[in-house]
Amino acid sequence: MKQTQRVTANYAADLAGVCSALYELGGLIVMHDASGCNSTYATHDEPRWYKMDSLVYISALEEYNMVLGDDQKYIDDVCEVAEEKHPKFIAVFGSPIALLCGTDFKGIARLIEDRTGIPTFGFDTSGMYTYQRGARQAFAALAERFVTEPASADPSGPVRVNLLGVTPLDFSVVGNVEGLRQFCADSGFVLQSCWAMGDSLDTLKSAASATVNLVVSSTGIDAAKILQEKFGIPYVIGLPCGRSGWESVAAAVREAAASGENVTVTSSPKGQDDRRILLIGEPVHCAALRACLETDLGCSNVKYVCPLEDDIGLLRKGDCMTDEEDDVLALANTANIVIADPIYKRVLEKDSSVRFVSFPQEGYSGRMYRADIPVFVRPNFETWLQQQL
Repeated sequence: MKQTQRVTANYAADLAGVCSALYELGGLIVMHDASGCNSTYATHDEPRWYKMDSLVYISALEEYNMVLGDDQKYIDDVCEVAEEKHPKFIAVFGSPIALLCGTDFKGIARLIEDRTGIPTFGFDTSGMYTYQRGARQAFAALAERFVTEPASADPSGPVRVNLLGVTPLDFSVVGNVEGLRQFCADSGFVLQSCWAMGDSLDTLKSAASATVNLVVSSTGIDAAKILQEKFGIPYVIGLPCGRSGWESVAAAVREAAASGENVTVTSSPKGQDDRRILLIGEPVHCAALRACLETDLGCSNVKYVCPLEDDIGLLRKGDCMTDEEDDVLALANTANIVIADPIYKRVLEKDSSVRFVSFPQEGYSGRMYRADIPVFVRPNFETWLQQQL
């Protein structure tokens, strides 16, 4: 039997994606799982846990309730806490155990909302998918349920931007979120809302007043599509990373604002450096990293492996979507340079001459390498990158 994960790890699960997306918004977030499993999220996936309060709970699902399919205890417990804490919304979702007993979270959400009068979401999670899937559901639900029609806006005013897909799983807490806000200020844009670090639910409700949605990670793509469908707001997929990235993403936002059309920031090889470079990680981040390598540093042979469920259309010819360890091993050991989370270094052969550039991601290695995560959302990031190569 093929052993798919021998030396590498799993990305943060879809449960963590839901929690991370909703953490700062004042909701009651309740995983349906056995007692103690919340510590996995709190310890490895959530750097805000000890500095910022949030109503993230676990149901302490017991074997007796699981075997009998007793959802009433879960419903009663959630309603009891909601009556005490008065959250702005409630989110219910589950683990592999809840999946095995066929828990209907959307049905449970309707029952809880009818009983409490509080907006309640039931998310389709199982712990079997990555954080990308969970966070996408959470951001989409917020966009569908809470964003309201905007007041009349001045079309001659400044470009107003929503940042979509901002969680510590992709950006950590080392300065990249501040870099996104600085990008908006430097580019002359007004930051309408940041989904969802540093802003409240009330701020997110005003997102329809924006001119453009900037999707800075794949977790924000569904919310962008909903906001476009409901309010006609175009979106840009891109991340300001390095000198050219800072300029090209700003230009793409202006283009989308003027045309009303969606724009994906891309790049193409232009230089003479033909070293084989392999990138592994989140799609939008790796697309931005590749653009920095190609445009700022003159690299001409950069390939990308997407280990998440959806590349949101950012793969190019020669790229690969796989989470199979053997596939990653084969690709990594034929490269000259690999840029990825440090855990991926384990796939390199012991006598390998491949140069490994450490680029940690909180959503993969958790807190282990947080001190080594670079501030990549800055206009001079290519200087750091050049030093690593």
